[in-house]
Amino acid sequence: MQQLVESAGEAYQQAADMTDLTEVISTLMAVDAGRETRVRLGGNLFDVVISSSGLQARGVVALMDEIQGGSGPVIEDPESGWFYWLVQPGSSSRWKPHSHAVCLGGPHTITLPSLNRAAPPGPYWLRPLAQVSNRLVALGPLSEALAQIRPEPTPHAALAAQLGIAF
Repeated sequence: MQQLVESAGEAYQQAADMTDLTEVISTLMAVDAGRETRVRLGGNLFDVVISSSGLQARGVVALMDEIQGGSGPVIEDPESGWFYWLVQPGSSSRWKPHSHAVCLGGPHTITLPSLNRAAPPGPYWLRPLAQVSNRLVALGPLSEALAQIRPEPTPHAALAAQLGIAF
């Protein structure tokens, strides 16, 4: 069998976008099966906006619920005190510097909690993927809502120390 595969040469090589598709499907199956899964940001999945998860940030969630008819997926990490807002892939390249949030894409990664994790301990889905029919958070309205409500503390210094980059 291996000899047949090798004789196929370039015709056998897997298309680059099929590798991404395989990764996406594997990731979503693992999360759906109840496992936490580390995923690469960007690509075909999503980027992430990181903000405080305090009381003011909950006001942003409520505002996004109104704007979007239910906010897109949001993960809360009580240990770090952050919300992870899942936004369209490529958003990090369009994100303007913001005083109350940071947007990250590839090559960074995030650990998605299992879909059935809806409460602490550990990170959990404040607004799960399934609840919002896989719709992502709208980047423009989120940026405006964060600027209006200004959740504190901001994540910039902690993320810069953790990732070794400046914002």
